[in-house]
Formats: sequence, structure tokens, C-alpha cells
Amino acid sequence: MTRPTEKKKTLSAPAEKATTTKPLTTTKAAPAKPPGTVAFVGAGPGDPGLLTVRAVELLAAADVVVAENQDEAFLARFCKPGVEVVDGSVGDDGQALSHAMRAKLVVKAAKRGGNVVRLLDGDPFLYGTGSEEAAACGKAGIPFEIVPGVSAVSAVPAYAGVPLTTAKAREVRVVNVAESALHWDAIASGKATLVLLSATKVIGDVAKAIIRAGRDPETPVAMTEQGTTTEQRTVVSTLERIAADVRAAKFTAPTITVVGETVALRETLSWFETKPLFGWRVLVPRTKEQASELSARLRSCGAVPEEVPTIAVEPPRTPQQMERAIKGLVTGRYEWVAFTSRNAVKAVRERFEEYGLDARAFAGIKVAAVGEQTAGDLLAWGIKPDLVPTGEQSAAGLLEEWPPYDPVFDPIDRVFLPRADIATENLVAGLIERGWEVDDVTAYRTVRAAPPAAPIREAIKGGGYDAVVFTSSSTVRNLVGIAGKPHTATVIACIGPATAKTAEEHGLRVDVLAPSPSVLDLANALAEYGSASRAAAVEAGEAVLRPSQKRTATRRKAK
Repeated sequence: MTRPTEKKKTLSAPAEKATTTKPLTTTKAAPAKPPGTVAFVGAGPGDPGLLTVRAVELLAAADVVVAENQDEAFLARFCKPGVEVVDGSVGDDGQALSHAMRAKLVVKAAKRGGNVVRLLDGDPFLYGTGSEEAAACGKAGIPFEIVPGVSAVSAVPAYAGVPLTTAKAREVRVVNVAESALHWDAIASGKATLVLLSATKVIGDVAKAIIRAGRDPETPVAMTEQGTTTEQRTVVSTLERIAADVRAAKFTAPTITVVGETVALRETLSWFETKPLFGWRVLVPRTKEQASELSARLRSCGAVPEEVPTIAVEPPRTPQQMERAIKGLVTGRYEWVAFTSRNAVKAVRERFEEYGLDARAFAGIKVAAVGEQTAGDLLAWGIKPDLVPTGEQSAAGLLEEWPPYDPVFDPIDRVFLPRADIATENLVAGLIERGWEVDDVTAYRTVRAAPPAAPIREAIKGGGYDAVVFTSSSTVRNLVGIAGKPHTATVIACIGPATAKTAEEHGLRVDVLAPSPSVLDLANALAEYGSASRAAAVEAGEAVLRPSQKRTATRRKAK
């Protein structure tokens, strides 16, 4: 008798070949795909700059992000292209998900494998559902980690300029007023600073309860809406008047409310809402690659920059001219190479990489850059410019400092000038006057971008933007061409005199002119304008309004 463990599956052959049977081979089943990992990441209270370094790392590596508040711009900024985003707020039937259902959603995403990030507002373990969802992962055998986030409890008051503790006020009590059976006699006793959550609609009843518990009706109160974002607003009042003041301000959730003597310090410590361009919606009409530095500076001044490409950069129609110039550069045809834009550096570098060349090909050649930003791109490539204007950073400034050709000291009299197809001839003419031969080569073409979406066009013409920053004459022409003229109330800022002249030719009054043609100086000049406008309003005892808030129907006339 054969034991069960010794049985073999066989395949019978036809009758005439019955003696030639052989074992049936079977294929082993593929091992089960291991589950993914889940990171419960605190997204902070709203400002993306408050993300932790670990949170940024995990978002960049995420295959799936489960989030209740799906901010497309936020995810595009921190996640890789193609990341799967799962809505953690509602199910397929459109109904709000319970805590348990949300936990199942996270587990299901993890079982498919890959890196899952569960993004939660504030901190995952503080007034959030992170603990319940992490417990569900642990029960399902799914590895997870917790990445603490900056909590709105502390961050929002800090952004409002309201400390929670001082040398004299050492105690803080955090209260979610949505909870039932709150004992205000115990909560409001003493002089502890109170931080109230979910108090927007019930602040009147809460204030009365705190007063009944023994607090002075004149105790300072600060309620902040949309904290740490550029939509942040703060109402400072007292327990007795806070309800009426919040109603007048038409506040909506989410809000954080602070009750206590520390609120009085806001007058001195308010730093976020007093930024020079706080809340300003600023249009940045540049190519996306060029807009990042300008947008970052505007953002640091409190503005909300919106990048709308008006120019697209494309290769020249015929590459032969660039090919000959690159060959001449390598074979020693040129004494100088002059870069008049960052796009020119990019175009030449890309062509070098196509040919398998690198920065060593510039050995023995003098290199000029029109300004610090162009010089920075060259340095990143491994090339240190020999000439960068110390004065005006423009083609004119470069020409002012360009040395004349000297047949004794200059073995070669030729300059390679890679530029845009629409560049002016002033630099070429000036170099020729100084005795140089110039190979003026089209390295790239600038073409008008496609018109922006209808809401953007309407905002441009209707005064929805507080300012527009123009960085070249072509951005003026192209913006007007694809979207129309900015509204008369919109502040117009220009990077230099030539750009300002073009703006005026198109019927725009220039309000801000950068002291030098640099995007940082342009942003700083606009910030100074914003500061001056704010100071004038405060001195006059008027409300501080953004340009879009005080626009009029009167059309701005050109100077």
C-alpha cells in the first residue's frame, strides 16, 4: 500500500503507448506579493513650508497617497508624477467615510504593495484618526511608521503673533468644544491660556460659559481663520464682544481661538499678516523654469504667485548654425563666448551633451555672462565667467564693460554670441565698434504660449490679480496678446526701463520699476511698494486693502 505522501500525479498516454507513462510536472505558484508600507504623515496646519524633512522624503517616494483634503498643487509639488491619489473623505457612493471605513481604505491600499502615505492634517496622533488607522495596519500585519506634523494648536497662534505661554503665563489648556459634557468651571479656572478648537459657530455660548466660570469679560480673545495660509485672518476682541466681532467678520471653519492675557502681545508680535505682500495674488508671466526663483521670493513676502507661461522656448528651426558654432568653439575659433540669458546657457549645454562634450571644451576661452543668474547657471555647469557686469545687469551693462579688441593681447578677434531669435542688435553693433567679429547665432526661439484658461483671463482683465510682474518686453506683448490688458487697479511691476517702455506702449501705467534688472530686485521693489501702501493706510486710519479689493471702474491711463 502506498502512503499518501508517496503518491505522484501521472498523465496516461494513449492505449497503444500505455507503457510509456511519465510524471506530470507542475508549476509552483508565484509567491504572494508582499504588502506595502504605510507612513502616517502629518501635513501640518496649511503652510507647506512646515512639512518635516521626513515627510517630504516619504511624499517623494509615495506610490499611493490617501488624503482627505486633496490639494493638487500641494501633491504636484511634493509627489512624483503618476502618483495615485485616493480620496479619504468619501466613498464610491459619495457618503462620508467613518473612521473604521477610512482605516479599511488604508489597509486595502497597502495590501496592493508599494509605498503608501496617509496624509493627515496637523499631527497624526493629535486630534486626528492616525492612531485608529495605524492600529488597523498593525492588526493586518502591515508595517507602518508615524511622522509627526506641526499641529495647528501651536502653529496657528504662532502665525497670528499670539504666544501660548510667557514668563508669567505658564499653563496652556487645549479644549475641543465639540466634545460633550465640558466642565467649564474646571477648564477656565485660574489664568491658564485656553486654546479652543471647533469654536467658530458656538463662540458666543463658549465665551459666556468661560465668563460664568470666573474669567473677566474683558479677557482678550483672538480667533484665527485659515491659519498659516495666505488667506489667514485674525479677529482680536474680548470674551464679552467676540461673538459679535466674529459674526461681523463672517468667519468660517477651521479656526483656532486663544483666550488669555498672551493675546495682548499680538500687537507687537504679529509677523505673518503684516508681510509686505500678504495675501497679494501676483501674476508671474514667465516660462515655468524661469519663474521658480521669482515666485519663491514673492512667496516669502507673503504673496500668492501664480505662474502663467506666456513664452515657450523652442530649438532653432535649422540646427546647422549652432552645429558650426559648437564645432568652432571646440576647434579654437573664438576668443569669447557671451551668454545673454539663462536660456542661452541651457541651449548650449544641451547641444554639448548631445555631442558628448562637457565644460572642459571652454578651456582657454573667455566667457561673459549678462548677470548673476546667468553666471550662476554657468557655475553650476563648471564654468566660471571672466566677465559679469558690476553695474546694470543687461546687454547694455555687459557692453559697457566689454574690453576693446587688442591685436597684441587677443590672438583671436571673434565672439560667439548664442541668443534668442528675437534679441536686439545693440550688443552685436557695440562689439563690432570695439573691433570684434561676432558670430550672432540663434540658439533658441521664443514663441508665444497658448492662452491661459478662461478664469485666469477673466481675473487678468477683471482685476482679480493684485499685481503683475513683467520680466521682459516679450512677456508684456505676449500676455496682452493671449489674455488681454491687466485691469487698471492691478499694480504693474517691470524689471527694467525697456520693459517699462513696452508696458506703457500697451497702455499700462508702471507702478514699480526694479532698481536693477534682477528678478530678486523686482520682487523686493514690489514688496517695498506693498509696505508703503500698507503704512499709508495705517497712518490714515484706514483698512489695509489689497489692490484687487479697492479696484475702481476707472481705466488706468498710460503716462
